[in-house]
Amino acid sequence: MTRKLIFFDIDGTLLNDDKELPIKTVEAIEALKAKGHIVAIATGRGPFMYQDIREKLDIDTYVSYNGSYVVYEGTPIYTSPLDKRALLQLETEGHERQHPMMFMDHKDMKQNVEDHASINESMATLKLTFTPDYDPSYHADRDLYQALFFVDDEELKLYDQRFPEFEFVRWHPLSVDILPKGGSKWRGIKQLIEHVAIDPSDVYAFGDGLNDVEMLEHIHNSVAMGNGCPEAKQVADFVTTDVNEDGLYLGIKEMGLL
Repeated sequence: MTRKLIFFDIDGTLLNDDKELPIKTVEAIEALKAKGHIVAIATGRGPFMYQDIREKLDIDTYVSYNGSYVVYEGTPIYTSPLDKRALLQLETEGHERQHPMMFMDHKDMKQNVEDHASINESMATLKLTFTPDYDPSYHADRDLYQALFFVDDEELKLYDQRFPEFEFVRWHPLSVDILPKGGSKWRGIKQLIEHVAIDPSDVYAFGDGLNDVEMLEHIHNSVAMGNGCPEAKQVADFVTTDVNEDGLYLGIKEMGLL
């Protein structure tokens, strides 16, 4: 079989509702690797947020921060940091309105307020094994590849049109990802496809969320999870069952990869 490049989202795709890797998912990933395929992760998370998953699945190729930090076999091949001037202005205006922010580079994440209900509620859904520290100046002397802005849809209207340097992608009712303009998982995936020099027909993608839509739309062999959002299901080539019903394993089988 020709070597394939296969991308997996994390939340709702690799991980079930309990933020666990189903046994059949682990077995499927191991089988794909045994066949010589390149198994990669494509996620909105930063690398440090899913190191345990990479170690358990023995994966060292990944697209982090929705395409802003791309690594192939442990080596970064593409980075796209946020505009520092625009981020400072956005952070300043948000702070004045009590809309907090989380700063994120490839090693860590820090919040610019010590405690906030919107941060606590939204971050709790990720079930992280650590709690981000307070450091309001973390963005001052380093490249950031993503930020989290804790606003609802109505509050986001205050900023959306005024900051053309950024893409705002919602991942929780109380929070959006801040990405570089034009940033997306698909943008990072394209960099990896070119680096590996693999035919696009040999690329596969599995996802469930709004930040997976562009990836699923552009990759010809795409699978949306049964628990996925309507937008993801609409553009995918195939819709599998729910992640809690071994949907990923069944989707991999349906695509003829196993």
